[in-house]
Amino acid sequence: MATLQQIIDDFAFLEEWEDRYRYVIELGKALPDLPEDKRTAANKVQGCASQVWLVSHTDGGADPVMTFDGDSDAHIVRGLVAIVLAIYSGKRASEIAALDAIDTFNAIGLVEHLSSQRANGLRSMVKRIREEAALRVAA
Repeated sequence: MATLQQIIDDFAFLEEWEDRYRYVIELGKALPDLPEDKRTAANKVQGCASQVWLVSHTDGGADPVMTFDGDSDAHIVRGLVAIVLAIYSGKRASEIAALDAIDTFNAIGLVEHLSSQRANGLRSMVKRIREEAALRVAA
């Protein structure tokens, strides 16, 4: 999977929005498939028009490092999931709770090019990850 810095650099290099959309789709294709047994109602993100699943993993401790797996049944949304995972995976729960990935999407100019449904779904993914991280810090 691409790192966040690679994604930001690639977005800066691609000038046309059609090329950027294709890149988002390619990021989604590179995302490992989520096993069927992880595609549960508990892992499904509410508020997304497409089906989106997120699974978190922690290393334990008071402020655990969190990693995420995710998937979607829609190509562009799957790419958005890949970017969200690049932003959040591998960080401490306290960092995740304080980090709004929407700022990154705004910085690369992606939010303004998403349909309102996709933008709402993206916000739902970010909200779920940040809330889960906040719970891990509080635990």
